[in-house]
Amino acid sequence: MLYENYQKVWNNIEEACRRVGRDPSEVTLIAVSKTKPNEMISELYDRGVRNFGENKVQEMAGKYEVLPKDICWHLIGHLQRNKVKYIIDKAVLIHSVDSLRLAETIDSEAAKHNRTADILIEVNVAQEESKFGVALEETIPLIEEISSKCSHVRIRGLMTIAPFVSNPEENRGIFRKLQKLSVDINGKNINNVNVDVLSMGMSNDYEVAVEEGATMVRVGTSIFGERNYNR
Repeated sequence: MLYENYQKVWNNIEEACRRVGRDPSEVTLIAVSKTKPNEMISELYDRGVRNFGENKVQEMAGKYEVLPKDICWHLIGHLQRNKVKYIIDKAVLIHSVDSLRLAETIDSEAAKHNRTADILIEVNVAQEESKFGVALEETIPLIEEISSKCSHVRIRGLMTIAPFVSNPEENRGIFRKLQKLSVDINGKNINNVNVDVLSMGMSNDYEVAVEEGATMVRVGTSIFGERNYNR
């Protein structure tokens, strides 16, 4: 059943790509496995799925220790600076960087491991008070600052969490603004910055996100079912 759910989501992504003339190979489907047991991850892994997303550092670190090492773990939740050290060698991509101080901590921890950490800048496009992320107008100055000060961090792109809406069309403008911002950033030719990742779209709106240029969609409920936060 799990893999059937995953395949249904992927088929929808392919359809969305066809509608706008995109190649589906440009899109990565991240199965958001937060709160879900290892057995469910293994079930998808055995069918070839490798990209999984976690919100919490502790949960990602625990799963990393016991599951196959070729899984690509994406940290998609808010990251506190004092927890960076626990995932710096585990996450292939940190989606939720929203301050220079956090980027500097990631830079410092990455240097200790002699590696470069790939990050996305989280942008609060909808300006929701309940959400993390920088404002649209703050994004380019932050990227310029990070790129000039952090030699062990590579900015790969942008991430946003759109509002939860009943009609996904309501979020089209949000995704369009993030895509336009990515074009503006690349036009500035900032040193060591090439924005080629747009992480946007979740279970309720990923098809619209793909139509507007998403290269990564973060889908949990449509694959794994509703969350169980009592585990």
